[in-house]
Amino acid sequence: MSMIAQHAELYLALACIFGFFMAWGIGANDVANAMGTSVGSGAVKLWQAVLIAGIFEFLGAWLAGGQVTQTISKGLIRPEIFAADPHILATGMLAALLGAATFLVFASLRGLPVSTGQSIIGGILGFALVAAGAKPVNWGEIVSIVLSWITSPIIAGLIAFVMFESIRRLILSHDNPAEGARRYMAYYVFLAAFVICLVTLEKGLSHIGLDLSLAQSIGGAFVFALAVAVVSRLLLQRIDLMPEAAIADRYRNVERVFGYAQIFTAATMAFAHGSNDVANAIGPVAAVVNVVEDPQHIGGQSELASWVLILGGAGIVFGLATYGHRVMRTIGAGITELTPTRGFSAELSAATTVVIATWFGIPVSTTQTLVGAVLGVGLARGMRALDLSVLGSVFTGWILTVPGAAVFAAVYYFILRALIG
Repeated sequence: MSMIAQHAELYLALACIFGFFMAWGIGANDVANAMGTSVGSGAVKLWQAVLIAGIFEFLGAWLAGGQVTQTISKGLIRPEIFAADPHILATGMLAALLGAATFLVFASLRGLPVSTGQSIIGGILGFALVAAGAKPVNWGEIVSIVLSWITSPIIAGLIAFVMFESIRRLILSHDNPAEGARRYMAYYVFLAAFVICLVTLEKGLSHIGLDLSLAQSIGGAFVFALAVAVVSRLLLQRIDLMPEAAIADRYRNVERVFGYAQIFTAATMAFAHGSNDVANAIGPVAAVVNVVEDPQHIGGQSELASWVLILGGAGIVFGLATYGHRVMRTIGAGITELTPTRGFSAELSAATTVVIATWFGIPVSTTQTLVGAVLGVGLARGMRALDLSVLGSVFTGWILTVPGAAVFAAVYYFILRALIG
């Protein structure tokens, strides 16, 4: 306890610095892969993706990311083990942040989309093992993580396959694709608005006074989606889809319409992502704050100040702007060629997977659901449409995420212990 009191300001300063570094890694990797489908399909340019994601990620982190944050991410370890030595927990959380962020840097440099949630879990696991052995680790959570590597891409891939097949049969294979778009597009817009609004509401908006039940979230999402679908139907009736266009250009208008829809899905998913995944950066910061402010109450919860949320949101935006282009390129063009219809199918399928997984308690990764969705869209066109070498690199990155971040965190833990005492 005396060590915590002696180095309180140092712990808090390092927590903010490392938390910003972790948020930078989230922006460079996780946000980038979420926007990669929009960039790869041509719906938005790179600078537009950075602007859209930057605004909505920051708003999501600031407005909706302020719910009470668990001090130990995902219940991976039992904090009461460190009750006698709270400074070990604080030092370990700093090491976990730094280790996870370092792994994200290496992954982002190679353009590999990995799970930021699993990277911070790996960081916490690494420090816990070297600090207290296997005793504080909840191994059931590790099993869930391994299962998520399988369930996330499979569920999203199947949904994306069905989604794109329906678009191809109802719209792209229509005698007049433009007329098919007029007839069926509103239904896809309704589904997209409903799923993404439900994702956003379920992530939690308590920070702005909206703490909704599941029934209220479903009702609100339904009303919002219905309104958006009606507006889209009216707008489609106004748009001149040029029925006299040449046969070679018969799909141009359809892709243009789905391009606009994809901007909507990208913006709203960015808000939902910012409200949820900012916790991967500031969750361990909350643990350090909790230990410094109340060493006697380890394992409780901490209400984060607004400036900490702003710090995390700013780090996410900065990471996306400086290094996000590498992962965007992998998601948007490396795995398979994307068009707005394919990108829309992938984004909507990833969001749908998150909702389904939440209801059934299936652990999923946003990154892996999106990669699986892109893979499903590619499979709808046949194996030739996939770059298997890129997929091999991506899968390797997934396998290395937890152990890689754990190794970095273990090394940093010994370094910090030597420096702080």
